[in-house]
Amino acid sequence: MVTATARHILVDSEEKCLELKERIEAGEEFTAIAREYSSCPSRAQGGDLGRFGPGMMVPEFDKVVFSAAVNSLQGPVKTQFGYHLLEVTDRSE
Repeated sequence: MVTATARHILVDSEEKCLELKERIEAGEEFTAIAREYSSCPSRAQGGDLGRFGPGMMVPEFDKVVFSAAVNSLQGPVKTQFGYHLLEVTDRSE
């Protein structure tokens, strides 16, 4: 089974998501921004979600995690929880 590790930042608006994405792309640290802005409990780990397999996250999230290039910043990804910036940190089969 394919598994992946990822980290994410969850916010309540697409505008905020895009603003944070620009800051990260300009060189700010993903972990620090996750700790400050993410509304997910994973913020305590800098947004780290650990290792998981397909079907363990909502479909919109899964689709990106299991198709995007490793170590590429993706988003905004809209789910029932809000807007995510996410980065796949590892994927293995």
